[in-house]
Amino acid sequence: MPRIPRVDVGGEIYHVINRANARLPIFFQKEDYCLFEEILKKAKDKYGMRILAYCLMPNHFHLVLYPCKDGDLQKFMQWVTLTHTQCWHAKNRTVGTGHLYQGRYKSFLIEG
Repeated sequence: MPRIPRVDVGGEIYHVINRANARLPIFFQKEDYCLFEEILKKAKDKYGMRILAYCLMPNHFHLVLYPCKDGDLQKFMQWVTLTHTQCWHAKNRTVGTGHLYQGRYKSFLIEG
């Protein structure tokens, strides 16, 4: 069954979430949180994303994002999750052992 296309319209605000595989922790120490924050900063600069708020929990994250152009949300999130996965596996010496996240990120249009 094909995936349902995402809503990815610029100029709207989205609540974005993603959780670690098997609900296991991915943030253990302060440096793990700092690494993810640094990745967010680089992605923000690379894609011109406005990060309105974020919350990092031990096994998942929440982002409130404002993409300027259509398609920016997908590009931003693909880069963030791929880069974080690569850095996480390199740091934990688990390269090639599988997924870090349980699946694609989920995004919800914030209306109001």
